[in-house]
Amino acid sequence: MADIVRVTPVKAFSDNYIWVLHDHRHAIAVDPGDAAPLQAFLAAQQLTLQAVWITHHHHDHIGGLPALRSAWPQCPVYGPSGVPGVTDSVGEGDLLAAPGGSARVYATPGHTANHLVYHCGQHLFCGDTLFAAGCGRVFDGTLASLHASLQRLAALPDDTCCYPAHEYTLGNLQFALALEPDNARLLQRWQRDSALRAQDLPTLPCRLGEEKRDNPFLRCDEEAMRRAAQHHAPDSGGDGASVFATLRLWKNDFRAP
Repeated sequence: MADIVRVTPVKAFSDNYIWVLHDHRHAIAVDPGDAAPLQAFLAAQQLTLQAVWITHHHHDHIGGLPALRSAWPQCPVYGPSGVPGVTDSVGEGDLLAAPGGSARVYATPGHTANHLVYHCGQHLFCGDTLFAAGCGRVFDGTLASLHASLQRLAALPDDTCCYPAHEYTLGNLQFALALEPDNARLLQRWQRDSALRAQDLPTLPCRLGEEKRDNPFLRCDEEAMRRAAQHHAPDSGGDGASVFATLRLWKNDFRAP
């Protein structure tokens, strides 16, 4: 019988998740910003660390690599070229071994210029490119590239499970509701996810189909998003890329009432 493959969130810092893809013997960790909670999980589950996948170079995603490399010196660390601690550089189209099959690497620049995501069966480990009800802010990438990256991810099947690296859902829903305060679907999701957070449970993973319905950054061609963008910035353009840029810049400074 084939091993059952699971994905488990390991909490790190205030709102990071280290996602662990594992069967009952081997594990792959995604973006281990802190080694200690990951090592505790591996020990408790009696798992061997098979590989590490890195989406980008920010410290809260790679800070645990020195300790992990010390504990697991033979463990490869896959990620973008030039990232400290990465032992095996990967990029667009590469295939990696994973429990239960393989993962394909997609380049998704925007949050950073070198951001990668890992697509393994129905699982999408999307780092800081796509969040539940939101997306990453632009650091050394561009708004245009982030918009294109999100459109690419939105083309994946609706039943894709998305595993962002942060628990940002409630804050993102507050922004989405500021754009559409009467959206009954968003209000229902707010209630559902608020109840999960009240129990200290993750709101993730999220289904891509739900993101296509709810996430304003995946809906920039819709009239409701165009109206919201032009109300906020009357001189903004009406095409999807312009709407996206307006909404993402607005979100940078948004504070919930």
